[in-house]
Amino acid sequence: MRRRSLILAAVPAGLVTLSACGDDKSDSSKASDKASPSASGPSAPPPPKIVDGPLPAITAGVKFGEKPTVAKGPGKPSDQLAVRTAIAGSGKTVAENDYIQADYLAQVWDTARVLTNTYDHKVPLLTQLAQGSTLEGWRYALTGKKVGSRVEFAVPPAWAFGKQGNPQLEVKGTDTLVFVFDIKDSFGAKSSAKGKDVPQDTAGVPKVGTNTDGKAPSIDVPKTKAPAKLVSEYVIEGDGPVVGAADTVLVQYKGVLWDTGKEFDSTYGRGALTSFSLQQVVKGWAQGLTGKKVGSRVLVVVPPSLGYGDKPPSGSGIEKDSTMVFSVDLLAKM
Repeated sequence: MRRRSLILAAVPAGLVTLSACGDDKSDSSKASDKASPSASGPSAPPPPKIVDGPLPAITAGVKFGEKPTVAKGPGKPSDQLAVRTAIAGSGKTVAENDYIQADYLAQVWDTARVLTNTYDHKVPLLTQLAQGSTLEGWRYALTGKKVGSRVEFAVPPAWAFGKQGNPQLEVKGTDTLVFVFDIKDSFGAKSSAKGKDVPQDTAGVPKVGTNTDGKAPSIDVPKTKAPAKLVSEYVIEGDGPVVGAADTVLVQYKGVLWDTGKEFDSTYGRGALTSFSLQQVVKGWAQGLTGKKVGSRVLVVVPPSLGYGDKPPSGSGIEKDSTMVFSVDLLAKM
């Protein structure tokens, strides 16, 4: 059966995508330290009231990380957002606009029909708790929770799919949806690579800073001719899973031009992480990150033939036939 997802489609920010979207300056992508979500935009419903219940019982798979079995909703659901922390975690607090990595199950209140889950596929969800990036009910229920928590909540239509429902999932516009989330990790604007420093002893390639304080690392480009072939080397080697060619990755990165050392793109400058499929980026990124481990910082030197060649994005500050140099922190994948 084809895996179904409830997350909304999102356009990645930055210049590494094939479409070269440019900087994303929307409020939804900016960093925030707030542990409670901001009010919705003018076209969205007002924030819900958080209430204790009612909520259906979790009858099996009650431990964190186990696939839960959830009973049918008990009677009439609340018209507000019912939230219960079934297991309290002790990790970092999830802030508004953070990305979370989580396993989850979704089902319909009235029938207990399961819509989708990540437990069967063993591939956690990676989504941003930002307005317009995910269901509003998720944003309000999960912001402020701690990593390691299991959270059960029931979302009325207003903060799910609205009156139109979701025909693809066979969700009616009157359906309240029940979710169980196991929050495995979270990532914010100051997230960095986690691993062991690797000696940078290859001659003729840039040297990248190894700081992991959330600030942009330095990139020192040598005063030599740029390499004609792709360079992809660990700066910090993590111990996470290996990135595949079709994976979606969450990254922190900085890009400079070989000829001038001038920065032309950076998630640090935008104050926001970005995620994208490796099938939607320039060839140099796709080839340079495939096979690398999550948690790593990677130096990627992209020659023109694997970058933008003689057609750089308008207004990007990238000249024709430029060699691009990147420091990329691989934070998560899905």
